[in-house]
Amino acid sequence: MVSLPKPQIIFTHESDLDGLVAGVLLQRLAKKLFDVDVRLEAHHYHTWRQRDLREASAWVTDLSFEARLDRSNWIVIDHHSTAVQPKNAQLVHDLKKSAGLLCYELCRDHEMASPELDRLVHLNNVSDLFLENDPDFLVANDYANLVKSYGFWNLHSLVGGRIESLLGHPLLEVMTLRRKIEDPLGFEWSRKNVEAITPTVGYVETVVGNNNLIVHQLLEKQITPYNVLVTLFRRPNGAVIASFRSRNGDALKVAEKFQGGGHPNASGASLPKSVRNIPEAIQFLRHVLNPTPRKDAPLNNLESLFADIESNKRG
Repeated sequence: MVSLPKPQIIFTHESDLDGLVAGVLLQRLAKKLFDVDVRLEAHHYHTWRQRDLREASAWVTDLSFEARLDRSNWIVIDHHSTAVQPKNAQLVHDLKKSAGLLCYELCRDHEMASPELDRLVHLNNVSDLFLENDPDFLVANDYANLVKSYGFWNLHSLVGGRIESLLGHPLLEVMTLRRKIEDPLGFEWSRKNVEAITPTVGYVETVVGNNNLIVHQLLEKQITPYNVLVTLFRRPNGAVIASFRSRNGDALKVAEKFQGGGHPNASGASLPKSVRNIPEAIQFLRHVLNPTPRKDAPLNNLESLFADIESNKRG
């Protein structure tokens, strides 16, 4: 059984269902072990890398283990690939399990399990690891799409932190209907609207449907000549997010060029604040990923774009 230090704070990934499930489970575990309500702080990759880690003890989940997390009284429960070996921190790590499942296993060790959590953690595991051969694959993606559609904290507030309430939630009817109607329409549109960023990276324009499933089909059916496909979307706060997908492990390598992270075949990154819309995002991707400027690229805003690139590297 893993020995857990009393945390001052719990960190998790804000972008998906796995981060929500893992973070809430760790909060419950801390409450049982130490009878305290530990604050949950959720981050996207770019804000996480900028976060000053001043706490003496913390639990971190669904965020990659890195050298700056190798601290005494810190524990990281994660499933992303890492080359860092812990010397001071504890690392609970398994590439073949979602962060939610790893955290649930810790909860089980302390008799904190239920049939409802069994089911939710299974669905989260299927969607986060993209286990396409699992019979629950489609419905699992409906659950994962709840966070993509409504947001981490909105969903957390809606169920009052009781993640079990997501099972059979009325919003799932919306996700199912969207999958059945929007995904086929979105796939037909997107397969005709793929443009080159580099000879190996293609941008997929999306209008409706589940972007992840649409891109998965494009890669699986080898409809495009690109090893990595990227989709872009703009958050309500104006931030532009890039999502990278592949089948040969190259997605993470591309995301890391933008200070992003994730899995080898499913990664993401937030683009600089000066990138205000999708056309500027496409231009920015080309400037970063191509070693020389394109002759037909517009010359306006190049100075600010390259300044952002240098700022990203330093950050």
